[in-house]
Amino acid sequence: MPDIEPFSPRGMFHEGWTAEVNDYAIACGWALKGKQFIVGDVAGGLFAFEGDTGKIIWKKENIHSCGLLAMAIHPEGEIFATSGQDGNVQICNCQEGKVIKTLDLGNGWVEHLKWSNDGLFLAIAYSKKVYVFNEIGEEKWISEDHPSTVSAITWSNKNELATACYGRVTFFDIVNKKTNQKLEWQGSLVSMELSPDGDIVACGSQDNSVHFWRRSTGMDAEMTGYPGKPSHLSFDDSGKLLATSGSERITVWSFIGNGPEGTMPGELCHHTEPISSLAFSNKGMLVASGSRDGSVVASFLKNDGNGDPVGAAFSGDLVGAISWRPDDCALAAVNAKGVVNVWEFKVRTNLFSKGFK
Repeated sequence: MPDIEPFSPRGMFHEGWTAEVNDYAIACGWALKGKQFIVGDVAGGLFAFEGDTGKIIWKKENIHSCGLLAMAIHPEGEIFATSGQDGNVQICNCQEGKVIKTLDLGNGWVEHLKWSNDGLFLAIAYSKKVYVFNEIGEEKWISEDHPSTVSAITWSNKNELATACYGRVTFFDIVNKKTNQKLEWQGSLVSMELSPDGDIVACGSQDNSVHFWRRSTGMDAEMTGYPGKPSHLSFDDSGKLLATSGSERITVWSFIGNGPEGTMPGELCHHTEPISSLAFSNKGMLVASGSRDGSVVASFLKNDGNGDPVGAAFSGDLVGAISWRPDDCALAAVNAKGVVNVWEFKVRTNLFSKGFK
C-alpha cells in the first residue's frame, strides 16, 4: 500500500461518496460538465449518479445482452456511446440514458470506441475494420481490412484518425477518405497514445516494450525492460511526459529536450501489484494510478518524470478504471466488485501545471 494514509491531513484525497453497481465495473466517465458520473459493468448494466452526492439518477440493465466492453462520453458531455460482445453500439443521452441510435455491426466483439476531439465523429473498431459515424449515428467512413484485428484507435485532430494493429500504426483523413501516413514496426501493438500536438505516437507492445515514433521526422525508438505489457499509457496535456504501466511501478518518460532517448525514466513506486488504470489530470502534471491491489494514488511530477505522491486511498479491489472530473477537483475509481468511489481532491493544480523544478 502507499505510504500516505487515506484521508490523512497530509493527503489531498477527501471523502466524497461511494456507491455500487451490479457487477465488475470496467468503464466510467463524467458527463454534463461533471454534474453526472456514468458507470458501466461487465454484465451490460449502466448507472448514472449525481456527481456531487452519488445519488442514483437512472440505471439500465442488459444494454448489451452478452456484456459491455467499452464506453465513450461525448466531449460536450450530453451523449455517450457503449459497445459490447453483441456486436452493437448504442448512442444514448446522458440525462435519461435513453437510446438514441443502435448501430449493429455484426456478431463479434466491439472493444474500442473514441469520439473525435470536436465531437463530430465516433470511431468504432470492429475486428479488422474501423467505422466512423456522426453524432446521430449516420455512417461516414469505413476502412479497408487491416492486416490483423485493430487493437487501439485514437484521434490526432478533428478529421484524422489513428489505428493500431499488428505491425503498424495508420493515420486516416476521414473527410477526404485517404491514408495520410503508415508507421511500421514488426510487433503486436496492444495500446496507443498520441501527444496532444499529434506528433508523437506511443504504443505498448506484446513483447513488454513501448515503441514510439515522431511523425515529423519519421524517427522511432523503443523503451524496453518492462516486466509486463504496457497496456496503459497517458500523456500530460503539454506532451512533456508519457506515463506507462507494465508493472507495479509507473514508468514516466520525459520528451523535454533530447529525451527520452539516452535518458533514464522517472519511476513512481506506490503500488504492490501491477497498474490497472492510469490517467493524467486534464491540466497540469498530476497523474493518478489504480492497481490490482486496490490502491489509488495521485502524484505531482517533475519535468524529469519523477515525483511525489500527494494523495492515496484504497478502493477495495482491483481498480477497473479511474477518471478525473473535468475541473480536476475530484477523482473517481471503479473496481472489480462494482464499488464506485469518488474523492474530492483539494489542491490548486494550477500552481503545479509546469511541474516541480
